[in-house]
Amino acid sequence: MSHLSGMDRARSALERGDRVPAGSLQLIVADSWQRCRDAGLDPRADPVANVLPFSDVKRRREAAAPLRQLALAEMRLLHSQIAGSNFIIALADRDGIVLDTISDHEFAQSAAGRAIIPGSGWHENERGTNALGLATLTSKPTAVYGREHYFASHGHLSCMAAPIFNCRGEMLGLLDASCAHDARQEHTHALVRMAAAQIENGLVFQESADSFVFAFHPRAEYLGTLSAGLISVSPSGDVTSINRSGQALLAGLPALLGTHFDSLFEAGFHGALDGLLSGGVIRIRDLTGSGLFMACRQIAQRSNVAELRGSQRAFVPVLISKADAPDFVCEDNSISKLLAELADAVSLGMPIHVTGETGTGKELMARHIHKLSERKGEFVPVNCGAVPEELFISEIFGHEQGAFTNSRMKGAPGLARAAHRGTLFLDEVADIPLAAQTSLLRFLDNMEVRPVGAHKVDKVDVQIVSATNRSIEEMVEQRLFRADLFYRLNAFSVDLPPLAARSDFATIVRNLMENLAPGLPVTDAAIAKLQRRKWPGNIRELRTVLQRALVRHRGEYVDEECFQEPLAASVTLNDCCDECRDSPLNSARCREIRTVHRRTGGNILRTAHELGLSRTTVYKHVR
Repeated sequence: MSHLSGMDRARSALERGDRVPAGSLQLIVADSWQRCRDAGLDPRADPVANVLPFSDVKRRREAAAPLRQLALAEMRLLHSQIAGSNFIIALADRDGIVLDTISDHEFAQSAAGRAIIPGSGWHENERGTNALGLATLTSKPTAVYGREHYFASHGHLSCMAAPIFNCRGEMLGLLDASCAHDARQEHTHALVRMAAAQIENGLVFQESADSFVFAFHPRAEYLGTLSAGLISVSPSGDVTSINRSGQALLAGLPALLGTHFDSLFEAGFHGALDGLLSGGVIRIRDLTGSGLFMACRQIAQRSNVAELRGSQRAFVPVLISKADAPDFVCEDNSISKLLAELADAVSLGMPIHVTGETGTGKELMARHIHKLSERKGEFVPVNCGAVPEELFISEIFGHEQGAFTNSRMKGAPGLARAAHRGTLFLDEVADIPLAAQTSLLRFLDNMEVRPVGAHKVDKVDVQIVSATNRSIEEMVEQRLFRADLFYRLNAFSVDLPPLAARSDFATIVRNLMENLAPGLPVTDAAIAKLQRRKWPGNIRELRTVLQRALVRHRGEYVDEECFQEPLAASVTLNDCCDECRDSPLNSARCREIRTVHRRTGGNILRTAHELGLSRTTVYKHVR
């Protein structure tokens, strides 16, 4: 039996009725198995499948109406995030009875899909060890994978459940995601917990229409995330609700319903209100002396705001921390919304996929993600289109000395190990050779690295960020990219809009100009002229145009006269890389490569094939 895995030994002992070997299971599962045994359940039998009549389900739905209103919206969003992965999303009430489900068609037609239906109960004493039953019992987020389920007939499933609480700490219901075990994605449990937390935050607003709602956190950029505390306060200053993040941030203080704002924060309620009602972010301290940022998220209905502001005894200045702000302009509404959610995704270590046209700032976003993660390791970028196909695996995972012809004399550690405790940025991820995608998929599943020619496996801790200007969804349909790899890379997606669609275009121009020529103003007329142009090269092209304008300007500012060049001539004559621009012979070839690259939608591989060049050569001219 020594050759068997811990799970094999545990299952064998369970089904023989022997004692389960210590350490072969996570403790919560081992305890559950023992309770199931004590209840006389046979792990080889089919579980009891009691389903309540629809009249009972309807009554339970009506009792949970406020919860369902918020939960169904989150379930639809959660399903869109994991669609195509053979999943079912279920909402259960506080008793663990399923009220609603949303599922993939494939899963709905399976035996498991026909079992997880409204009215079905998943209590441990009937269904054995399962995530929904354990979360109901323990009031904690729980995941049960494959053969950790007590009944052998559930061994092909993985399920993840998270409880949903109100501000009084009462469990209102549970959110569950279940899937075929071989299709499970590691980030799904985190998504379920995030969705449950989002529902809890929605309940704070839902129950506090007559109260102010304030968000607070030690870091200003986290105020719009699930990590932020939410506290609702009546017009008289009494706490009417507080979420779990808020309770954790105010640990050691009487953060209870009915407590007055002044018992928690130094400035006092009226001292903080003016800055909050001005729509700003204020700097405030709690009564333990910890510094916090706070913002108003809801103004109390039927409150006399003018009277409240007029009765203030002190003024708390609006302060916004810039320490961890992005190193790029992000005033466009679509980007600022993404950044608010991004911090939560990064804190959970989710792989992040950045999409956008060439020149929209994908690497800048990747570096911001690394900064948000606060990881001590390095930011390690790799352009997947510039690595020769035959060397891709050895570049990422390293190789031993003499592992293959022309390998480095002393071997190489590989970029994945170089990014340990840091960030591995896979740029142009759509160009990963199909043959190498399997190895990358395995790495993303277990974060284990085995260099080419080696037997030893190393575990690494890496934040994965990928980026592309191509549609990987279309490549998946054309079988040019593995669907399961895309699902793992795309745990959280960031889509950067093209420059021409940015609402903060003027701010981008001024920011670039300040970097290029500090203190030199650019006129509104010049910005308006630029905004009327098309920008196929996006921000990278804009930077080049501004550099040329700086060469032409003769006054104390840059105006529209500095941008008089014919656009067609600009594109034709200057559309080559910096290295080729001053060489008539090389620039003609470079323009040809860049023209084909644009015509193929930025596809480096197709460009290389069409022109008979290597991918490395193409990349050198279009980067």
